[in-house]
Parts: sequence; structure tokens; C-alpha cells
Amino acid sequence: MILERLRGGGRIEHYETVRVTKAGKRVDVSLSISSVKDSTGRIVGFTKIAHDITERKRAEDAVKESEQRFRLIADTAPVMIWMSGTDKLCTYFNKPWLDFTGRSLEEELGNGWAEGVHADDLQNCLDTYTQLFERREKFRMQYRLRRYDGEYCWILDVGVPRLNPDRSFAGYIGIAVDVTERKEAEEALREFNRALEKQTVELQAREELLKIFVKNVPAGVAMLDRDMRYLQVSDRWCADYSVLDSSQVLGRSHYELFPDIPDRWKEVHRRALAGETVRADEDRWDREGGTTWLRWEVRPWLNLEGLPGGILIFAEDITRRKQMEEVLSDMSRKLIESQEQERARIGRELHDDINQRLAMLAMELDQLQGDPSDIQSRVRRLREQTLEISSDVQALSHDLHSSKLEYLGVVGGIKSWCKEFAARQRMEIDFKDDVSSVLPFEVGLCLLRVLQEALHNSVKHSGVKRIEVQLAEKSNEVQLTVCDLGTGFDTEAAKQHGGLGLKSMRERVRLVNGTIEIRSKPMRGTTVCVRVPFKSERAVLRAAG
Repeated sequence: MILERLRGGGRIEHYETVRVTKAGKRVDVSLSISSVKDSTGRIVGFTKIAHDITERKRAEDAVKESEQRFRLIADTAPVMIWMSGTDKLCTYFNKPWLDFTGRSLEEELGNGWAEGVHADDLQNCLDTYTQLFERREKFRMQYRLRRYDGEYCWILDVGVPRLNPDRSFAGYIGIAVDVTERKEAEEALREFNRALEKQTVELQAREELLKIFVKNVPAGVAMLDRDMRYLQVSDRWCADYSVLDSSQVLGRSHYELFPDIPDRWKEVHRRALAGETVRADEDRWDREGGTTWLRWEVRPWLNLEGLPGGILIFAEDITRRKQMEEVLSDMSRKLIESQEQERARIGRELHDDINQRLAMLAMELDQLQGDPSDIQSRVRRLREQTLEISSDVQALSHDLHSSKLEYLGVVGGIKSWCKEFAARQRMEIDFKDDVSSVLPFEVGLCLLRVLQEALHNSVKHSGVKRIEVQLAEKSNEVQLTVCDLGTGFDTEAAKQHGGLGLKSMRERVRLVNGTIEIRSKPMRGTTVCVRVPFKSERAVLRAAG
């Protein structure tokens, strides 16, 4: 097809393919081909330009793997997550979002998600998103979103700009939380306020009505007099602050019950007693048992003379929501850190080893050109060096890509990688396997990545020259054990330090519903044991029969 196009006078631009060098190395290239014509316009030949794009392809593969890791983590997150590009169009929704809406990813992408927004909220939702997106600002908005069963639920959507490693703008990432119950509580509070404003009966009847309403409102509400003593509290207030029932607090001072209340809140109470309504969407309360995040509103309630008889406090614990936002932020930070560390490692491998050896090879070729004596033995030695460099580059690519698992199967691929790793590190790896079933690819990929991390750690820290690796199948469960008799380490200290390597191993195993145990003590070696459940093909056939 290419030749026919060229013979017709056409051009080939940026055609990507693979070429093999004389040394047998496979190289990704981009070809541009055009015809050469004589003075009469007759085609007399062709010119071809080939660009080596191997590094670009490796970088693209690394980015794809990082994106795959993010999606695996995001699909197990306890919140709905979305992402958009620089064109404002959404490019990703995690599994909890799709489970909530009951729609496919293809239906939600782009502006498809807007089809599920309530008609009364859609325009305001789009205006908020567009305006703050253009200013690159964090936004928070609430709207009603259609659930899989056709019911509309109130959603709190928080979006933040996301950046590329070079700090350029990449789009937005956001989380969405179902806050229907909170909206119902707010509506109940508004009803309460409307009832309060319309009330014109005598003071005693009015206060009694307020107490009944506060007692039964489905939100955390407390009614206090001017001396900040409790007149009534709702059942939700008792539950939120570990009070058995209202009888334990009625008549007591608010400051006696909560002696650690910040001074800034006491000032808010004084302002409310003076007739002002004060509110905060987010406020931090650092207590002895930990930090609590609250959304609150403080307003006066009026007596028969229209003067503040005390205050009403509405408080909602939003600690879990804040924790989810922090989890999302921490997840994004760790993803970027992991990506940067992987790029740095690849860069060091290429610069400190491959590049230096290529430079030495070039110098020896120059020397051979200047002094061609004993050319056969010197060319043979140069060829051996070239093959060694090619082998090391191939091993580096195997670390990054799991192609051997696809071609050799899980057991064969892992065994082959151990053999290559042992040869590169000039050490012994005693590999044993007792697996008769065909393991799923996702299970094999998890085991390979954990094995790579464990062996790199052993070589880097333990100082051993022999490592035992065992792969065994027991009762629809595959077990990977990596053992060395090296220097070992303190596992408790390692947990507190929180290295990305150990976290990555645990996260990978968790995503395939497995367990990982790391046993190590200083000067007593290290053992990593992974157990992952799976259904063998024999078990599937028995179930089908």
C-alpha cells in the first residue's frame, strides 16, 4: 500500500513501525518517505527519513502504566471521582460514579454527565464549573444528580486544578459526595426558622414549641438560654456528642460540657446573643482525641418582646468528608511521586550505565579506526560489548513491560525474569514452583511487580548473593514467598516511615483481594509472603458442568 501510494506521487508522513538493527536490537522509528523526480516530472527514486522514537514510546508506556495504577486505586475509593482535560470536557469517571448513575463510561464522558443533572440545577452548575475552570480556581457546588433508580440525590462536588510534572495545567480532578441527608436537615432547619418567625404566641408556649421542634429535628441542634445553659437538644445532637439522652445536659452550661471550646466560638456566641446570625461551611476543632471538622450556624431565638432569649446552634460533623478530600489529595501526590521516582530510575539506568558504556564503545571504535592492527579480535570484543549493552537495555524494558507474562504465562514469565535478574546482578536466585493451574494475568502482574520490588530491595539493602523464590498453589490460592538471609530491618519502623515501595506492594496486593506479610528482624533476614485467591480453570469447568 505504501509503495503504491509513493508510485502515485504521494508522501508518507510519520509512519510508526519497528526496525531491527544489525545487532538484532528492535528500535521504534517514525518514517517520512517522499518521491524524487527528474526535470520531466518522472519518479526516479525515493527518499526516506527515519527518526528513532524509542525513548518517546517508553515514556508513553510509563505514562499509560501510571494512569492504569491511578484508575485501579480510584475505582476502590469510597467517593465518586472525575477528571477533565484542558478543554473542560470530562475524560474519566471512577467505578463508584458509574455505579451511582447506572450509566456506562461512554455515556458520561465529555458533557454526557450533565444529562443526569436536575433541569433546575443544570445551568447554575455549568456556569459555576465554566467560570472557575477558566480562572483555575478550586470550586465547590451542590446540585441534584439522577441515581441509577431514577431518584435525584443532592451531590456536593469539589474540583481542584491538576498539574503535569512540569507544573503546566492539565485539567481538573474532583470528588463528589452524596449529601442528601444534610440537605434534608438544612430544609428542616429552614422550616424551623420559618416556624420561629411566624410564632406570635406567649413566651412560655413559644419556648415549649421550640423545645419540641428542636427535640425532633433530624439534625444536630441545641437550644440555649442567655447564660449558655441547655434548654433542649435534638436526638442527633446527643448521638453526635456521645450523650445518652437530653436529660444529661438540660440545665448544664455549654462551656461545662465542652471545656475545650475555642475562644473564637465564644465570641460567635456573644455576637449571636446580640442578634447576629453567624455561620461557617468549614471549621476546624482541635480536640484532645483528634481533629473534628464542623459545618455550623448560630442564630438567636426571639422572645415575645422580639429580643434574643438565647441562641440556637446547628452543627454538622463533616470530618469524614474532609478526610476523603485529604485522601484524594494524598493519592494524587503519591501518584506523581511514584511516577517521578520511576522516571528518575530509568534516567539513571540510561545515563550512568548504558550511556557511559556507549561512550566507551564509541571511543574504542575511534581507536580502531586510527590503529586497525589486530582488527579481528578487537572487532569481536566490540561486538561482545554491543551485545551486552543490547541485553541490558532489553532487561530494562522487561522491568517496565510485562510482555513475558503474555507470551510465557505467569509462572514461565516470572521464572524467566528471575533468571535475567540473577544474571544481571551476578547472584543466585533459587526459583521453585508448584503451580498446575493457569493463573489470571492480573494476578500474575501483581505477583511480578511485588517480586521485582522485593528483589530490588534485597539487592540494595540486604547484601546477600542468594535469594529463595517460591510460587505455590494451594486450594484456589497462589502463594509467592521471597526469602533472604540478609541484614533485615525493623518492620515497625518501616511502617512509620511509610516508604512508597512498601505502600505500592500492599496496594497492589489489596487490589486483587490478596494479603501480604513481611517478616524481618535486624541481622535475621527478610521474608515476604503474598497470598492471592483465584479461580482455576478446572474449578470454573466443574462449576459450569
